[in-house]
Amino acid sequence: MKLPLGYRYAATYAGIRKNKKDDLGLIVSDTPASAAAVFTQNRVQAAPVRIARFHLEQSRGLVSAVLINAGNANCATRTGDRVALACCDAVGKQLRVPVEQVFPASTGVIGVELETRLIVDALPKLVQRLASNRFEDVASAMLTTDTVMKTAREQVRLTKGVVRIAGLTKGSGMIQPNMATTLGFVMTDAAIPPATLASMLTEAVGRSYNRISVDGDTSTNDTMLLLANGASGIQPAEKERAKIQGALSKVMEDLARQIVRDGEGARKLVTIEVSGAAGDDAAERIARSIANSLLVKTAIAGSDPNWGRILSAAGNAGVAMDPSKVDIDLQEVAVCRGGLAADFSEPDLKKKLDAPECLIRVAFQGRGKGSARFWTCDLTEKYIEINASYRT
Repeated sequence: MKLPLGYRYAATYAGIRKNKKDDLGLIVSDTPASAAAVFTQNRVQAAPVRIARFHLEQSRGLVSAVLINAGNANCATRTGDRVALACCDAVGKQLRVPVEQVFPASTGVIGVELETRLIVDALPKLVQRLASNRFEDVASAMLTTDTVMKTAREQVRLTKGVVRIAGLTKGSGMIQPNMATTLGFVMTDAAIPPATLASMLTEAVGRSYNRISVDGDTSTNDTMLLLANGASGIQPAEKERAKIQGALSKVMEDLARQIVRDGEGARKLVTIEVSGAAGDDAAERIARSIANSLLVKTAIAGSDPNWGRILSAAGNAGVAMDPSKVDIDLQEVAVCRGGLAADFSEPDLKKKLDAPECLIRVAFQGRGKGSARFWTCDLTEKYIEINASYRT
């Protein structure tokens, strides 16, 4: 499947990481692209988040270049804003685009000063490498504790032709999204104005990135950016927008699931489906509570069909519910009916829970129409090992 037209990509090693692996990426749109973004709701926000938000306001929703570094979050430092601004200025001069059309993003260790010189000195080589076929170079350069690269693509056939959507993301730990999570960048060659793009992004994020959790932590750098440069020459008609929205949501859901599947130390992807709740918001809160329960996550890690932990987590979501109306299924096996134990073979279910994917269904008896789907992963000893020595 082809990439969106009118974008170029590059990556290089700038010396930000300790190990010699690409740590600087650049995405360039050949013409200024309409842009929409969502950011972390953590009260502690990294300098690139503040500068990116400011630049989007100043440019009225236009982005020509995205500068991404890994290895240092540029957060909680004395020079954070100055570094982010200087790097954006250098990119603007190299590409001859307005500085406010340069969008910065960083990921890595918090509280360590980032040297401007490392990035600025690497920019000439980075710009020289720009090419339309180096999409995966950027996807690889932005990884931190990730074990695999995360990308997704879709194309949509409209009346006037085909438009393409492609996304790349990173994330493995510190995942509990509030509007977005870690870093994610999605590009399309459709012509869509910034205001429309913003509403499309909000809807897609709500169905994807806001429905995942690895460890219940929201990063200081969380950023999700959506670009539309119109290089296809196709502006979707109003009646075709739903097709674009569906493809966008599909790409972002794919990316979000890849993050959870690659959760730090995880061995299993867990899908949680809640139905029959009083409303969709209630269903989402219940699903999130189950996803964030350490007891549920460790039970899944050990293939233990301990449905009581799921019932308890549902009851801890802060949503009014009657436990006598709750049914729970694990791997399509009924384990709880009406809040009480169902008759099932524990050894057989334990074998089913050894699979790399686990399905938890929670259904409320009654007239409720609220539903939600959420993704998480199991919690293993490897998570502690990774995070106990992250800085050292």
